[in-house]
Amino acid sequence: MLDPVRPRPADARKRKGTPEVLRYAISPCPLGLLLIAASEHGLCALLFANDEPALLEELQSRFPSAVTVRDQTGLDDWLQAVLAQLEDPSRSTDLPLDLRGSAFQQRVWQALQAIPPGQTMRYGELAANLGSHARAVARACASNPLGLLVPCHRVVGADQALTGYRWGVERKAALLAAESRQSGASQRS
Repeated sequence: MLDPVRPRPADARKRKGTPEVLRYAISPCPLGLLLIAASEHGLCALLFANDEPALLEELQSRFPSAVTVRDQTGLDDWLQAVLAQLEDPSRSTDLPLDLRGSAFQQRVWQALQAIPPGQTMRYGELAANLGSHARAVARACASNPLGLLVPCHRVVGADQALTGYRWGVERKAALLAAESRQSGASQRS
């Protein structure tokens, strides 16, 4: 079994000899199209777009030296778990993650995972908690390769404005609305 979270520095993907192989799968979802990609260590990308070429272009730009291979069948269980979480945000997935980024990005992404569904935090608050600046936090959020699973959509502007989501403010609003509805339904039960 793979470790649930396996953070790796960005340069860990550089391999001598053979290029890294990433398997990916694509599915329609309430937010357009969704792509998940996995290394031998776990999910390394969860991306949203309106069309497949845009998804594949973003995957290639994030992992330029990787060989990508479509594997709908092999990744179907993980894809279904992600789609179930999109449909019901209270059903968080317990999938292995292969997080790649700088030490600072790793800290930000870890902090994002601590924000409960249905709640938000301002960029400034998160930055203060990390002893950093709001712009640095915003850049780390924009670099997040695992949308939804590393919930950068839960970070909002100083006046609670829905700003700065890599995959569009409309998707951010939809994710937060779904979490808010689910959170309200859970509190009424």
